[in-house]
Formats: sequence, structure tokens, C-alpha cells
Amino acid sequence: MNMETESKLQKEEEGSCVTDGPSAPPVSTPSLDPSHPYYDVARHGIIQVSGDDHYGRKLIVFSSCCLPPSHQLNHRRLLEYLKFTLDQYVEMDYILVYFHYGLRSSNKPSLKWLREAYSEFDRKYKKNLKALYVVHPTNFIRIVWNLFKPLISHKFGRKLTYVNYLAELREHLNYEQLFIPPEVLRSVLLGSDAQRLGRPTAPHRVYQKNREAVIPPVMTQTVTYLKEKGLRTEGLFRRSARVQLIKEVQKLYNLGKPVNFEQIGDVHVPAVILKTFLRELPEPLLTFRVYSQVQELLHVESSLRVTRCKQIVESLPEHNFIVAKYLLCFLHQVSQESIINKMSPSNLACVFGVNLVWPRHGSISLTALTPINIFAELLIEHVHTVFGSRCPPAQVMP
Repeated sequence: MNMETESKLQKEEEGSCVTDGPSAPPVSTPSLDPSHPYYDVARHGIIQVSGDDHYGRKLIVFSSCCLPPSHQLNHRRLLEYLKFTLDQYVEMDYILVYFHYGLRSSNKPSLKWLREAYSEFDRKYKKNLKALYVVHPTNFIRIVWNLFKPLISHKFGRKLTYVNYLAELREHLNYEQLFIPPEVLRSVLLGSDAQRLGRPTAPHRVYQKNREAVIPPVMTQTVTYLKEKGLRTEGLFRRSARVQLIKEVQKLYNLGKPVNFEQIGDVHVPAVILKTFLRELPEPLLTFRVYSQVQELLHVESSLRVTRCKQIVESLPEHNFIVAKYLLCFLHQVSQESIINKMSPSNLACVFGVNLVWPRHGSISLTALTPINIFAELLIEHVHTVFGSRCPPAQVMP
């Protein structure tokens, strides 16, 4: 990089980054264990996982405003922690959301670090990244992007989307469950973006209400097809499908029209529809009440956790229990083929945990995912123990 370019970049940086001031306090991470291998970085809440987007792809959020001053953070450790987090999800399709607001001259990583970071994120990380949303970009961001263009493949470049207003995220993501840093929200409420926040749009319901069916039709249809055609598909539930195709299937369900998965011929379509259906329920299948009980699971001795899961599940309302038992029995069947499909109870829990349990208010922090995933894994692996004692008359099995 020549001196003229560096000078221009510095001017843009000074004009577009937030001015120096007190750095934001670490995001609250109540369940973060000090023994976490990257506790020194994770405690700041820079990286969060916020469930799935509208099409079943994992959402990972990077927030610049949570970066502490550079002298308080080892950026090499930050890169390692980012890779450590992504390693849990790169085998499935995922989305990155980067909140640029809050990047200051005092907390920004160096350009050298950015180059190293890009070079270290090899094909394993880039292959299943389906979109990169840069929220509230500045000229500084655009200049940096142009500087890196020679290093960036055309295919990767097409995944980038600049988002100037938070409301634009509603078109792509499950906005109500997206982790948005408080500092970003405060800046929005004080700025022109506030006028564009708007009201939440109605989510894709992906199902037609049917009060006569014990198991929602969308669930019986997707499960039935996947049992017949998908159990031996490698990476089942980890892959997304064509967005336009998903929208078409959602529309058919919303209109009450039949959906022929046989004709579609792609097992990943019903897999995404099933995940999306669960995620867009107005209340999680396992109810809001369960969330705090699940968060306490880490404090239960390992040998007693299955018993605790059984107690939690047996306290569910009858209809929720019946539907949950149907779904978890099916997921157990999927896990039984894990030698071929690579979807062990642990891998399935990583996908379904956040689609079964979430808080009434706010999003799920990265550290809150640990007990949720443990809970879901235990339900899948020990489904007959957890659900076996309670057999309602209306019970349906997959």
C-alpha cells in the first residue's frame, strides 16, 4: 500500500469512525465460565450467535462497538476466538452480520491484522458462508474493501451486502431474535435510521392453522418425506436450499395448497421448512417458561441431567408435549443414521436447540447457547427415557 493510499484511508477513518470516548462495557454474559479457553476475549460479547435466518441458516454477529481499546485486547486471540466460534458452525450454511458502528481509532484492528484474518479463513470457512451483511458501512469500509479486492475472489465478493438501515435486515433475517448491541440501538434512536425502523413485518408463517390436527400438517409432511428420503443424506438440516424455492413452498402452505416434496426432489427443502416453522412460532414449542430452567442445566450434576430434562419436558402442556415427542423421536431416528448422515445428537442439537427454546425478550447470547445445546442433545439422545413415561391418548409417533 503506498503512502498516498494510507493517507487517504487515515482521513476517511478519522471522518467516519466514531470519535474516541469511553469504550462500551462488556456485553452481559452471565453463563460464561471463567475457565472458557477464550474467556479474555469472549467476555466482551464481540461475537454472538443469534439463531437462524428465514431460511434455516445460522446467524453469527460481530459487533465493533464491543471491541475494547486495542491495548486491552490481544487481536491474535480475537482471531483465534472467531475461528473457534465458526468451527462449530462452518459445516452448515451460515450468515455473518457485521455491525460497523462503534469502531474507533482506539479499538480498531490494524490493516495487517485484517489481511492475516482473511488469509487464515480458508475455503472451509468461506464455502458455507452464504451472506455477509455489513451494517451502517462508512466510506472507510468501502475503501478497505477496495484495497482487499485483489485478494478477494469474485464469488466471495458477491456475498457482501451493505445495509444502511436496520429495517433492511428484516427482509433477510429473523430481526426480532437478532442480537443488536445496545450501543447500536441507541445510535439508531438518535439518528435518521429511527424513522426507518418501522413495525415488524409479519413473519412467514410456513403453515396453515389446523385445529383438528394434533401434529401440525407442515411437520407431518416434512417429517414423513424426510423419513422416507432423507435419513441417509449427509449434512441433513445443515444445508440451506434455494431461497426462491423456499418462498414458493411457504406461499403454498400459507394458501393451504398441497406441497409435493417428491416433485421438488430436494431433501433440503423440507428440512429448511421444518426448521423455519419451529423458529417462527409465536412461542417456542417448548414454551418460554422452559428457558430459565434450561439455563440452569449447567449447574446440575452431569449424571442427573437426563432426569432433570425429563422433569422439564413432563411439565409441558399436553399439546406441546405431544408435538415435541413426535419431533424429538424423529430427530432420534435421524441420529441413528449418523455414521452416514454425520448428524449425531450433538450436531442436531446445534441446529435445533435455538429453534426449540428461546427467551421471551431479546436474543440468545453466545454463552446461553451452551446449556440450550446440551439440553437439546440430551432430549435427542435419550428421547425414550425423557418422553417415555408420559403417553397422552392423542399421542402420534413418526
